[in-house]
Amino acid sequence: MAIHSAAVDAAAGVMRTFPAPWCVAGGWALDLFLGRQTRAHADVDLAVFRADQLALQRHLHAWKLLKVEDGRLSPWAPGERIDLPVHEIHAMRGHGEPAALEVLLNERDGERWVYRRDPAVTLPIARLIVRGDDGVPALCPEVVLLYKCKAPREVDEEDFQRMRPHLGAERRAWLAAALATARPGHRWIADLASGDGERAR
Repeated sequence: MAIHSAAVDAAAGVMRTFPAPWCVAGGWALDLFLGRQTRAHADVDLAVFRADQLALQRHLHAWKLLKVEDGRLSPWAPGERIDLPVHEIHAMRGHGEPAALEVLLNERDGERWVYRRDPAVTLPIARLIVRGDDGVPALCPEVVLLYKCKAPREVDEEDFQRMRPHLGAERRAWLAAALATARPGHRWIADLASGDGERAR
């Protein structure tokens, strides 16, 4: 089933001609994987690779571009390369939809995605992006949930419990191993060991 969301469609419309890999991230990525909207979303997060950041800057040249540094927004100067730990870009414009985008820079090493919080956790890039019936690229659910694990809010807990039966054995095993590496003792590890109700995609 395809999701009909004006917010997702608008964000995808902006990015369709971007000349490098991109995908929807966050809660919307989970819904795109499921093929249905499960809850309200405040916005649409996008992800691109850090290596493609200047291509993103050129692509959004007509937008006001800001970087998040130490919790504060500051201008992202033309041609400026952003390095870790900075990973969040806000783009705004005065007309059209969407009026704003939030873009998260992701790390890669060759053909592997690298978790910025612990580079020992990686995933083949071929597995990183999934597509639902509507064709919109989405960050795979196991990586979305890994990003949500650090200090899970109530909505993150709900997302994890909702997604757990749909992950399938391979995705569950990867997420459990990633948590054991990056967040030893995390309570989600035990939940992932339970295969109840599994409906893999």
